[in-house]
Amino acid sequence: MAGGSVIDRLPGRHVAIAVGLAARRRLGQEWAGTPLHRWMLARGRPEGFAAIPRDLRPASLSAGRQILAGAFVLAGETMAPGVRGDPWNRPSPSRRFAVVLHRFGWMRDLLAAGPDGATEGLRLTLEWSHTFGRWNAFAWSSEVLERRVYNLACAARAICSRASDAEAARIALDLCRQARRLLQIDDGPARAAERATVAAIAGAALSGRAGERLLGQGLARLKRVLPITVTPDGGHASRNPQAALELYFDLSTLDDALAQRGLSAPEELLRAIDRLSGAVRFFTLADGRLAAFQGGEECERTYVSAARAQDEAQDRAAPAARNGYHRLEARSLQICADSAPSASGPWSVAACAQPLAIEVLVGQRRLIVGGGWSPEAQAPQAMRLVDAASTASIGDAACGEPLRGFAAKVLGPRLTGAVHRIESRRHEAPGALWLELAHDGWVERFGLRHERRLYIDVEADELRGEDSFVPVGPVKPNGRRFVPFMVRFHLHPDVQAQIARDKKSVLLKPEGDDRGWWLRNDAVEVVLEPSLHYRLGQPRRSQQIVLRGQARIAEGARLRWKLSAAARVDAGITAS
Repeated sequence: MAGGSVIDRLPGRHVAIAVGLAARRRLGQEWAGTPLHRWMLARGRPEGFAAIPRDLRPASLSAGRQILAGAFVLAGETMAPGVRGDPWNRPSPSRRFAVVLHRFGWMRDLLAAGPDGATEGLRLTLEWSHTFGRWNAFAWSSEVLERRVYNLACAARAICSRASDAEAARIALDLCRQARRLLQIDDGPARAAERATVAAIAGAALSGRAGERLLGQGLARLKRVLPITVTPDGGHASRNPQAALELYFDLSTLDDALAQRGLSAPEELLRAIDRLSGAVRFFTLADGRLAAFQGGEECERTYVSAARAQDEAQDRAAPAARNGYHRLEARSLQICADSAPSASGPWSVAACAQPLAIEVLVGQRRLIVGGGWSPEAQAPQAMRLVDAASTASIGDAACGEPLRGFAAKVLGPRLTGAVHRIESRRHEAPGALWLELAHDGWVERFGLRHERRLYIDVEADELRGEDSFVPVGPVKPNGRRFVPFMVRFHLHPDVQAQIARDKKSVLLKPEGDDRGWWLRNDAVEVVLEPSLHYRLGQPRRSQQIVLRGQARIAEGARLRWKLSAAARVDAGITAS
C-alpha cells in the first residue's frame, strides 16, 4: 500500500473518481433514508444480549464524573447541557466535537463512574435513539457509525442492567440496525477491516439468529480484508502506528467476545493479533508512548500500556525494523526513522509526505519530533508536508501534498505526488549501528537525490548524521545553478534550545535533564524558528532548528551533524 503508481499520478484521475463516487454516495444516502430501507434494517429482531465485549481501552473516571455533573469535554471543547441535560437537541461547539459526541467514546468514562454512570448512559442512549435513531446522514455516516457501534456493543449489557425490558429491546434493535448498516457501507479498503471487526463484535453481543447472522457476516468479511490491512511484517497498511494500535484493541475485543460465546477465532484473526501485537511493541518508544508518524499520535502512556497488557510476549525485545521503520538505540539514545514511502490511494488519507523523517529520544524523553499531525487534531493540512517533519527539504518544494477541493471532499485528503521509491540499508557492527537511506522526491524538479546517513556510536552514546543531495541524471534546464536546502529538527515543546556563540552549535535541554545535548553541524547558517507540535489533538508551541545551505545543481551538497551529550552547561552559551 506504500508508494504511488503511475495510474495514481495521471492528471484529473482523482476528480473523475470523485465524480463517480459522489453520485453513488448521493444515491446511497437517499436510499438509506427511505422507509423501505429502515424497515429492512429492522427485519430480524435480536432476542437480547449474549457476550459482553470488553472495551480494553482505559477509561477516565474524572471525565465520567464531569458528564454526570453536566459537562461534556470532548476534542478540547466543552458543551454544558447541565445535569441530566440533553446534548442531542443543541448545536455542538464544532463539527469535530459532534463527531466525538456521536461516536459514544465517552460511554466507557461514564461506566467507570459506577451505577450512576450506567443509568446516565442508558438515558443518553435512549435520547439519542429518539432523536437520531431512525436516520440522519451525519449520525449514520461511516465516520461516526463505526465507533458508535463498537462503543454501544461494549456498553449495552451494562446500561441495560438499569433498563426496562422494553428499553433493553429497543437498544438491542438499535445496535443490530446500526451494525447491519455498517456492513452495507463500502468506502473502500482503508477501514474495511475495522468495520467488519466492529460488526462482528456487535453480532457477538446480540443473541438469537439476528446476532448469529451479523457475527457470521462480519467474520466472513474480516477473513477477506485482514490480510490486506495487516501487512506480513505486522504493520497497518496505512503505515500509521496508531492505526495498528487501534485495530489491535478492536481485534482483541472480538477475540475475547468469541471466547465468551464458546467459538474459535478464525486463523486470520489470530494471525493479525499476533502481528499487530509485535507492531505495538515496536512502535512503543522508551517514554511509553508511540512513535508519531504518518498521521498517528503518540498517545498517552496509559492508553498504550493498556494494549501492551494484552500482549503475552510484551517482554520480548522489539525487532529492529517493521512496517518501513527502523529503530536505532544506544545507552541513552533512541531513534526511529521513517524509511519507506507513504501509503498511497485510499490508504493515504492520513499519510504525511515527509520522507526520511526521524524522532529522537534521549534518556526516555522526546527531543526531536515531528509536527504530530493527525486527523483527530484537525490541524492544517500543511502539517502533513515535509517542512513539518525532522528531515530535509529543497527550496519551497513539497514531496507530495494532500488533495484539495471537490476531490478531497469526496475521496478524503489523499496524498498526491508523494515519493514512491525509498531505499534503505541497515548495517550493524560491534558498538555501531547505521542506516543508509535515500529517496527520489527531488529528482524530477531539481535532479537531486536526498541521501541520509544515520550512525549510532553505541560506546560514545552519540548520533551522527549526514544529509547529502546527489546529482542524478542530466542537469535540469531550469536556468538555476544553485538551490537552497534546509535540514530541520523540530523540538519537543518541553525542550529548550540555545545557539552557542560560534553560531553553529545548539544546546538542547529536555525538561528535567540538567546535562543537555549538543547538536553540532557544518551548515552555512543555523537558526531557531517557531514551530508547532500537536499532542492529543491540541497544539503546543515549540521550536525548530533549521540548518541552511546551498546545493549546486551540477555537483550537489552535503551537510553533517552530530548529537552528543553535553558534559556540563557551557558558559559560552547565549540565549537565542
